[in-house]
Amino acid sequence: MGVTPDLSVDIGGLRIKNPVIAASGTFGYGNELSPFYDPSLLGAIVVKGLSLKPMPGNPPPRIVETPCGLLNSIGLANIGIDAFIEEKLPLLANTAAPVIANIYGHSIGEYGELAGRIEEVDGISAIEVNISCPNVDKGGMVFGTDPETAATVTGGVVKHTTKPVIVKLTPHVADITVIAQAVESAGARALSVTNTFLGMSVDIASRRPKLANTVGGLSGPAIKPMALYLTYRAAEAVKIPVIGLGGIMTYQDAIEFLLVGARAIQVGTANFINPRAALDIVNGLRDFCEKEHISDINHLIGSLVTGQD
Repeated sequence: MGVTPDLSVDIGGLRIKNPVIAASGTFGYGNELSPFYDPSLLGAIVVKGLSLKPMPGNPPPRIVETPCGLLNSIGLANIGIDAFIEEKLPLLANTAAPVIANIYGHSIGEYGELAGRIEEVDGISAIEVNISCPNVDKGGMVFGTDPETAATVTGGVVKHTTKPVIVKLTPHVADITVIAQAVESAGARALSVTNTFLGMSVDIASRRPKLANTVGGLSGPAIKPMALYLTYRAAEAVKIPVIGLGGIMTYQDAIEFLLVGARAIQVGTANFINPRAALDIVNGLRDFCEKEHISDINHLIGSLVTGQD
């Protein structure tokens, strides 16, 4: 009998039992998939993105399947931070996996206010900041595409909380390392790389977009090579932990992200295909480490071999 491998990792001061995290927007408010397995078995859970006020989101249709992927234009629909704290968070009281709140705002002030509200409650271990949202104060420019604005948002959140702040980066930038370094300097304790890629799909019979909002965010296996590359670039550029995500469907996918430098990974679209996907990845990582005689999964992180021997 071999030694059971240690799968625990540290994400900016948040110690989690394994590197598999349920991604925001794909795991509901944290307990919707509990009929399939105990969410406590995961490293952490990122809940659906939260805003100050309830948001209805975009009109339907807002989900379209594409080859090897999924387009969504949900529009960040959610019940708002107050309803989440009062109605949903108590349901997670017995969940051993840390709960991470994903937040978004349409002004810098909204981000800080959300962080302040979360600081006041128990049961939330960290904050993931979505900076892929339009800044209404600057004519709709996405917060995460400008390093100065991204840093300002990050600093505003950090100022209002003692919890670890994880910043979720957008892929729609010329150089993700510039944004990564800017939010690191502003106090981010970790990064999530990356958010969805913009895409669209057209119905040739009606000559109309298949999504009511015309464009949506592409996720799933189709984006994995690009997400893996961006994770690699970001991990090379910063000293803080990077959480990799984008098209991770299997434990083999997860290992690829760990090898290029991700400290943990998030599972998103795979949850819609197989509700037990995240747990299967946890078990796959454990079996792989046992088979390869890896006593600590941290030995895999950043161990990519490049160039020629």
